[in-house]
Amino acid sequence: MSIDLHYAATSAPCRAVLLTAEAIGISLNLMPINMAIGERLKPEIIQINPQRTVPFIVDGDYKLSESRAIMSYLTDQYGKNPRLYPQNQMARALVNHRLHFDIGTLYKSMKYYYYPVIFNGATEYDEQYYKELEHAFDVLDMFLDGQDYAAGRNLTIADLSLVATVSTIEVFGFDVQRYSNVARWLEKIKSSAPGYRMANGEGIQIIKSILESNT
Repeated sequence: MSIDLHYAATSAPCRAVLLTAEAIGISLNLMPINMAIGERLKPEIIQINPQRTVPFIVDGDYKLSESRAIMSYLTDQYGKNPRLYPQNQMARALVNHRLHFDIGTLYKSMKYYYYPVIFNGATEYDEQYYKELEHAFDVLDMFLDGQDYAAGRNLTIADLSLVATVSTIEVFGFDVQRYSNVARWLEKIKSSAPGYRMANGEGIQIIKSILESNT
């Protein structure tokens, strides 16, 4: 088995896929894409990945983009731990809900608030998106009230997707500690998710270095 992963370490969705690979115990053939110089726009990349986004996998003749779809596929195809992505319809629906919440609410608000200034040269933050980010954390904090994990009693791919996003927001400077349930959960996932330091922590350090060099 040889699965190619086109990725960027600064991308939270890419790191979520790396965390998933660690959790299910498979190796990926890592193929870095330098987003800053537009490598994703090369004709040979567009030919296999018309969406021009990362992460993107090639598994034999099978090609797939969108991190959460990739995480689901890898877990179903190669995972041996049924708790990561439950087969029970209600349990799986809850995991899917948290994945959709991540991409459609939490990650979205992070991207719209932070990315224009940090990556695209804007000089001011849009406070409306900050309010949306706060709301997203309010909701996540309620999801985690009395819960060790985001979608039930066990670690799932929902936690891996969310932790990649939340840890990125944290390094951007957002005060995660204001949300006690999120802060508790974040520390738990950092210390217990398989391969966390390599799969997510190293990318976070790269972002931290970028931020420090821009100050």
